[in-house]
Amino acid sequence: MSKQQALANVRQYLADGHFEADLRRRIAIRSESQNPGQADELTRYLRQEIQPALIAMGFECQSLDNPSGAGPMLFASRHEGADLPTVLTYGHGDVVLGYDEQWRAGLSPWALTVEGDRWYGRGTADNKGQHSINLTALEHVIKQREGRLGFNVKVLFETGEECGSPGLREVCTTHQALLQADVFIASDGPRLNDSRPTIFLGSRGSALFSLEVNARDKGLHSGNWGGVMSNPAVVLANALASLVDKNGRIRCRTLVPGAIPDSVREAIRDLGIDQNSLGRPLDVHWGEPDLTLGERLFGWNTVEILAFTAGNPAKPVNAIPPRAIAHCQLRFVVGTDWQNLQTLLRQHLDAKGFQQVDIVIDRCTPASRLDPDNPWVRFAKQSIADVTHRPIAVLPNLAGTLPNDIFADILGLPTLWIPHSYPGCSQHAPDEHLLGSVVLEGLQIMTSLFWDLGHLAPAKPQ
Repeated sequence: MSKQQALANVRQYLADGHFEADLRRRIAIRSESQNPGQADELTRYLRQEIQPALIAMGFECQSLDNPSGAGPMLFASRHEGADLPTVLTYGHGDVVLGYDEQWRAGLSPWALTVEGDRWYGRGTADNKGQHSINLTALEHVIKQREGRLGFNVKVLFETGEECGSPGLREVCTTHQALLQADVFIASDGPRLNDSRPTIFLGSRGSALFSLEVNARDKGLHSGNWGGVMSNPAVVLANALASLVDKNGRIRCRTLVPGAIPDSVREAIRDLGIDQNSLGRPLDVHWGEPDLTLGERLFGWNTVEILAFTAGNPAKPVNAIPPRAIAHCQLRFVVGTDWQNLQTLLRQHLDAKGFQQVDIVIDRCTPASRLDPDNPWVRFAKQSIADVTHRPIAVLPNLAGTLPNDIFADILGLPTLWIPHSYPGCSQHAPDEHLLGSVVLEGLQIMTSLFWDLGHLAPAKPQ
């Protein structure tokens, strides 16, 4: 039994086309959680693809009731000893809408198509390809160790992540004892870039909110009433400008976090982010001016205006619109007073004279972040470095948002995400794809990590 042989075996599994065949079956299942007509496909994905694969590896599986009534969930456990470390891993079997007609000629979201290094299909990057890599690595470590891992594994699959993970928080709260572990390790989201293996330790939070001005019940002729009746679009545009300036700097300073911790600054500095390091030129003059580009992306907050409407944009008429609405988002890191967002916005707008602007808070997802100095991070970096000569990027948190706070806060786990995609994968868009070169590297990274977990004693790295 040797780690090198396990790595050779997983490479051969890929070279022989077996991994491609696994992913091809999974991509063909139209598990669109945003399409109510595909609800049966969510169940089929878990029962026909994931559960049989786990049972073959010696897992005991059970369905978990979703109190939200949304897509099904699956829990599986493989227990080898009470004195061994326990890993909780996670994946989601649902995908966003296929948008079949928008894909390039010759491609279908429901058929895996390999063109050079690109593997096209809905879910290749998010998340079927990523959790398939992890399951394959687990399988080959078990086989090479002749039926043992050397640690315990618990698996949680959901089928509603693309709809905001309805029910996941409640399930994890109800089943805290069942999901108890020493560390959380899973894969989703993109690497820093296609050539740099990445670990991220949490995610920025997201708060969606709307600002609205309702002046009257109908539009008014702009010639007969212009200059003596208020224009809701003008009022709202100025209110928005009071929140964020023309260069993207947040002007409402109660919406920014505290100081960036030294360990987080150091981790971001090691990423070496410059104007051209993320695949497209960055706007160097956008955002908080006293921060580096990396700190703006991973260590700070942004206020984004997602949509702004007044009147009829498709057919404007010479009338003062009666109403204007802006749909906005606060992306935020740990240290932000997001729980009091409504109060903070109200106080700011009132102080600026915008009492007529109404505020509606929509969905909020908390931020989370594991300290980059955590022993589990050092352990994972060493294991990954053993199979790749590339520099490893450690992101204190993903710039986007995942339900990581559920695992970090409710279950109290150190959280490590090891993504197998990259920023240019067209996630959620037509022509979504995975890179074959990253598949190969991901299989080796996860095989190395799972092999090394089997040598841990005591249950936590020191």
